[in-house]
Amino acid sequence: MNIKPLNDRVIVTRVEEEQKTAGGIIIPDTAKEKPQEGKILAVGPGKRDDNGNRIPLEVKEGNRILFSKYAGTEIKIDGKEHIFMREDDILGILE
Repeated sequence: MNIKPLNDRVIVTRVEEEQKTAGGIIIPDTAKEKPQEGKILAVGPGKRDDNGNRIPLEVKEGNRILFSKYAGTEIKIDGKEHIFMREDDILGILE
């Protein structure tokens, strides 16, 4: 990827959800909500504290995460949708 986030920002790509419900019903694209689960593609170096020291991020490239519904800014890089967001918008890391 040719872009590196600054400070405490990360670049996330959404992880697609299943196309069917547990009962076997196929969900059309118009009825789907955007997934709130993603994979981190790039992380910034961390924000600075009052003394100018970097505070490293708790997440790293490759982590699967959950994030809030309206988190970040959606952008397109190389024709694919990604989200720029702050580490504060991340709700948790999936293990």
